[in-house]
Amino acid sequence: MKIEWKGKSKGSVTGYKIFVFFIKNFGINSAYFILYFVASYYLFFSIKTNKSIYYYFRERQKFSIMKSVISIYKSYYILGQTLIDKIAFSFGLDNKYIFDFKGVEDVKKGFKEKKGGIFLSAHVGNFEIAHKVLKKRNSSLKINIVTIDNENLLLKEYLNSINKINDINFIEIKDDFSHLFKINNALSNDEWICVTGDRYIKGSKFIESNLLNKKAKFPAGIFELASILKVPVIFVYNIKKSKNKYTSYAKIAKFKHKESKYLLDLYTNNLEWILKKYPLQWFNYFDFWNDLN
Repeated sequence: MKIEWKGKSKGSVTGYKIFVFFIKNFGINSAYFILYFVASYYLFFSIKTNKSIYYYFRERQKFSIMKSVISIYKSYYILGQTLIDKIAFSFGLDNKYIFDFKGVEDVKKGFKEKKGGIFLSAHVGNFEIAHKVLKKRNSSLKINIVTIDNENLLLKEYLNSINKINDINFIEIKDDFSHLFKINNALSNDEWICVTGDRYIKGSKFIESNLLNKKAKFPAGIFELASILKVPVIFVYNIKKSKNKYTSYAKIAKFKHKESKYLLDLYTNNLEWILKKYPLQWFNYFDFWNDLN
């Protein structure tokens, strides 16, 4: 049975509430401690996702069998940390973290054009707090995160209710393509769009490129739109380096108008570089390469 991504991420309201309780009453470290048990649970009982992430470590990263198994546990643990950090940021606790920025000159170049732009990322590290890190470079920056309107409604409502800092707008991808008008309006107002390009939903339009020495499918719309709009496109990743430190990497994409395939190839080359550097922080737990039975 194929393990495909259907537009939904793991996580429940109850799970988030437990983390919120511990962060509020005992601090961030107490929530991290719980993750030892949560990561163990997923390692032993999440068979489908284990199969996919094992393939990634063993076949694409070329880890040994033992290292691949250990990496599955570490990957779950780091993912849990990033989710806890996301909650902490929503409480305004970003002062508990240290930030480093690689490629700040490329970001400055994009800001100088003063016509908005696109931050193109992936489900690597902590994408969900990247916009807050970017706003530290430019406090007047207006960012819109493009999301797929397919998540658990109760979970979305709960996360919105605990967010004490509402400094960002979300643009949901719709079947009627109304999101394209919202994206164009945002860019016309010199705002920035933040979107991931590493999750393709079966049945939607795609284009292919090589990643870690094997061809994979990527959502065509994101790269076609980015190649048509005459605005800066910057690859951005926000990586967790230690318990309280993040490093952001940014690189401006240089391509010609309407070169969507070339832009995708630039993206996959940049993504491969970050995955080689931080293999444990790619959180795509499904059959990404469509290579599992």
